[in-house]
Amino acid sequence: MSDDLKLNILKKLDAEGSIKDTKDAFSGVASETILGALKSLESQDKVAYSTLSSEVWTLTPEGQDQLDNGSYEAQIYNAVPEGDEGITVDELKAKFGNVANLGQGKGFKNKWIKKNGSSIVRLAASIVDQTKIDLEEVKASGVHSKKDVVKDLKRRNLIKQNKIVSYSVSKGSNFSTELKKQMTDLTVEMLQSGAWKTGELKKFNFDSLGVSPNGGHLHPLMKVREEFRQIFFEMGFEEMPTNDFVESSFWNFDTLFVPQQHPARDLQDTFFLKDPAMAQGLPEFWETVKNVHEKGGYGSIGYRYPWAEAEAKKLVLRTHTTPVSCHVLNKLAQEPYRPAKFFSIDRVYRNEAVDATHLAEFHQVEGVIADKNMSLGSLIAFLDVFFTKMGITNLRFKPTYNPYTEPSMEIFSWHEGFQKWVEIGNSGMFRPEMLRPLGLDKDVKVAGFGLSLERPTMIKYGVDNIRALVGHKVDLSMIESNPACRLDKKMGKEVFESKNVEVEN
Repeated sequence: MSDDLKLNILKKLDAEGSIKDTKDAFSGVASETILGALKSLESQDKVAYSTLSSEVWTLTPEGQDQLDNGSYEAQIYNAVPEGDEGITVDELKAKFGNVANLGQGKGFKNKWIKKNGSSIVRLAASIVDQTKIDLEEVKASGVHSKKDVVKDLKRRNLIKQNKIVSYSVSKGSNFSTELKKQMTDLTVEMLQSGAWKTGELKKFNFDSLGVSPNGGHLHPLMKVREEFRQIFFEMGFEEMPTNDFVESSFWNFDTLFVPQQHPARDLQDTFFLKDPAMAQGLPEFWETVKNVHEKGGYGSIGYRYPWAEAEAKKLVLRTHTTPVSCHVLNKLAQEPYRPAKFFSIDRVYRNEAVDATHLAEFHQVEGVIADKNMSLGSLIAFLDVFFTKMGITNLRFKPTYNPYTEPSMEIFSWHEGFQKWVEIGNSGMFRPEMLRPLGLDKDVKVAGFGLSLERPTMIKYGVDNIRALVGHKVDLSMIESNPACRLDKKMGKEVFESKNVEVEN
């Protein structure tokens, strides 16, 4: 936008007091350009303006051609020589093309020409090209005095109606002919120098619609996450609330029967909060958890160490989503008994070095099944069905150790691309030392399993570096162009029948 135009508007206002119509005052300047200048001046309260609009007729390209060269009927008349011999129809078509038919029809109607055998001859000694005269009037004033003429010219596609927008302008409350550059951003340099005190800040236009954003795109992680959610829902699971990213060490470790000297509680493995550093309190059953750690119970001798309440109150960014399962199982214990299946998919945090396969922030997919008849066999059968629904059918289970599950199993799948067994998850039966303090009955058994969201997403979308999937190095075009996730699912019932596996109920 030119400052010259804004200055010219101010000078004209200063000289004349107002501008009745910018179309007349600034002819040749586009209305969009004038509007931009007026909006800028209005934001400084230098001017006030209102919109004027009018409908005018303008010539179409065909109308302009007939204004320059004469109407089609006049062109045909002029091409017909005087005398009885005239000109043949074929000669007119060769000379004028399609115009010949249009011009002849109008010429016949005006009784300027007539057909004599195969020739066209003149009827009138001279003519007045009224169409050209009408077009000249429309071009000069944008209107025509006769409505029937306008109707005819429009029908012949010689004129069209346009809306002309212009503005009337008056002085604003802060009118002056001086243009002062307004500041659009408050910068560190302005704060340090004090320039913000004397400068003039440009007002924000909160009514402006701005540039329309492009359509959003689902991240590949979210596509795979939604596929996992649908599998869980198909299998009758309820989704757990996972909005507490900060947990006390009590819920994150102690309720899971993780000893307070465990390496997972070290600073190099866990993010501890600085402010606030401690939880305000612990749940009512904290002494039961303390006794299980110190003395054991439910068939266990415990860890035989002095359990510290202060250590349990330390706040951390959750290192896994299993604390969510503890909250839900504790709540389930307060209700009348019912079998239950829960799942969660959300972010967890580990103080790990970032490389091609590890992040300090990632997603964990977790599921728990609570029932009086749950067993390790039930868990294996369930995992077979669950992973088959994702298109993973060749599984192996390897014994492992987890503080809060016994027995525990790592889950492996044969990867055709890598031609080797790849770990895809962890699982096990929750220990009584974990379940009983939460309030669950001794007959209730709980199986749990977890896997990563990032690893299957990397395999599904062919990403070999996790930093290209999450973080500031993500290529946005990759997110926009990747297709929807569709896992190669199979029905659970068919799997059970083909493998002859029964789940205990």
